[in-house]
Amino acid sequence: MRQISYREALHEVLDYELQINPDVFLLGEDIGPLGGAFGVTTGLWQKYGNERVRNTPLSEIAIVGAATGAASVGMRPVAEIMFCDFLFVAGDQLINQTAKMRYMFGDQCQLPLVIRTVIGAGQSAAAQHSQSLEGLLAHIPGFKSVIPSTPYDAKGLLKTAIEDNNPVLFYEHKSLYNMKGEVPEEMYSIPFGVADVKRKGKDVTVIATAEMVHKSLRVADRLQKEGIDVEIIDPRTLVPLDMDTIINSVKKTHKAVVVHEAHLSYGPGAEIVARLADEAFDYLDAPLKRVGAKDVPIPMAPHLESFVIPQEEDIYKAIKSVVD
Repeated sequence: MRQISYREALHEVLDYELQINPDVFLLGEDIGPLGGAFGVTTGLWQKYGNERVRNTPLSEIAIVGAATGAASVGMRPVAEIMFCDFLFVAGDQLINQTAKMRYMFGDQCQLPLVIRTVIGAGQSAAAQHSQSLEGLLAHIPGFKSVIPSTPYDAKGLLKTAIEDNNPVLFYEHKSLYNMKGEVPEEMYSIPFGVADVKRKGKDVTVIATAEMVHKSLRVADRLQKEGIDVEIIDPRTLVPLDMDTIINSVKKTHKAVVVHEAHLSYGPGAEIVARLADEAFDYLDAPLKRVGAKDVPIPMAPHLESFVIPQEEDIYKAIKSVVD
């Protein structure tokens, strides 16, 4: 099978949906002639024009407000918010309008809206451009939250997101854009709420998201040489969350570690750990462990940034603490 990058996988879906569905349009800052801050929309403005690929002012509240209004009357907008750090400039639109309109209008309108945004550190972009905030809006009923870790997942999940009739938050880790993987040429969808077992194992379950999936896989290879067999589960969507796959793994391994780049306190791992405690406590033979970023703003200096965000050694120590 051919190998393409995470960026190219996303681009293929946007190109396809623009081609087959006249209700789909893109909007966001710099997504036109420049192709977006991370190059995902390169060439689409030239191919589809201003009506379908709309450069917007530097106003997140305008982007989200326009997308929400367009979706409420039957369009299928795909909005790009350059960094997830800027989502909360449009906080009132998101939390009090986008998430609630379908409910408050008694399902008289659907809201087929996708908001693509970028998460993650690792590039010395400092405290206002490096956060992983996927857990914050997962707390708000009305959103679906998607967080792909591979080019294959990015393509299948974005297609599902664009064709969904509810608001979808689609989180892309900036360090994954250049990563290549096997991706079919044909279009396909990956259903929401279906986790993927990235690596089978019998000794401990690791639940990881985004770039942490790949760090965990490397740690698992290291631990295999020590006789520890690690199973790695990628939820792929935080809302809906596939607890069945996670619990079935824990029933087998009897141990669990949750790894994410979001800050540790009140992060998405806290929800997963709480639900494991509620729903799978009798199967656990060791304390549940979480690995996340330290509870400080993300520094710009590379050595400080590396200290704050989870590294392979942090994951290794957490796994060892539950299996030893």
